[in-house]
Amino acid sequence: MGYEVEVIGVEEASELRLKYKGLKAYSSKADIHGLCVEFLTEDREHLKMWGDNFYSMSEDIRAHAKIYSINDPSCEMKVLFEPTFNTAFLFNFDYYGWIKSIALGISGNILEEAHDTYSVHGAVLDMDGKGVTLIAPSKTGKTTQSWGLLRTKNAHLISDDWYFVKLGNGRPMAYASEKNCYIDADIGDVWEEYRPLVSQVHFDNKDRGVANVRWVAGESSVIPMTKIRYVFFLKRDYNDPVAIRQLSPEEGLDYLLINDFCNPHQIVWNDHKGRIRSKFFSEFLSRCEIYLVNTIKTARETQELIGAVISKCEVGS
Repeated sequence: MGYEVEVIGVEEASELRLKYKGLKAYSSKADIHGLCVEFLTEDREHLKMWGDNFYSMSEDIRAHAKIYSINDPSCEMKVLFEPTFNTAFLFNFDYYGWIKSIALGISGNILEEAHDTYSVHGAVLDMDGKGVTLIAPSKTGKTTQSWGLLRTKNAHLISDDWYFVKLGNGRPMAYASEKNCYIDADIGDVWEEYRPLVSQVHFDNKDRGVANVRWVAGESSVIPMTKIRYVFFLKRDYNDPVAIRQLSPEEGLDYLLINDFCNPHQIVWNDHKGRIRSKFFSEFLSRCEIYLVNTIKTARETQELIGAVISKCEVGS
């Protein structure tokens, strides 16, 4: 992750709001799993991406959290976060991907404390009525494989990057976090079905852009929720010849702990938060079938491995 988060107090946050009161900012409110998150920025491109990315919230709703994106040459790139009123000050961010991830991190921080709703930094799909999630560190193929699975008959996308979970009776229930996906420009090079989608997207200086997969996969290709049955953890280790193996819940939790829950955007991290998240994932994994996939093969070969596990499980279910 390329930014640091510093937790500040209410008084310092008030001073910052006063200091930047003259900021000629545009404002937009997003509905993130029922929370109103307000984004204020002078960057019109970031504002448009925010509006395309998230479901909108009525401007009449008071914000549960606020994010100020500030360009100030006198400051280094950083995040100052005030947790009492959930206010974040982002200095000199030119990458929208971090902005939207911070919004999701703040939302997750609120929801896990007061609403028994937890964050997973991963992709989740519904495969013919059964939830499949891919969770992995950056650059191990999570997005590539999730979009590959979406090509399957009777597959529906819930989220390709971040979702929220509630634990009731039975399988964990996963809920979407965003309206549209923030995709890489090369997704059409991996899966040719998405080339028409890529041609319609405006990509930013990081070769990423907000895309509506419904344009190519149909309106029903995206749904709001599913019950998770299969968990696929990914890694990329060329020294390990094993392509895929099943894990116990305890092994799965060890994987997550070693990889910091595969989430570099946990806006607050301390012992208390660690206990909350560890307890959640322990119960979450105990209700699912878990596999570890080593993504050293081609994207298509890895896709076949994942698909074979899902098909085999379905035959035996």
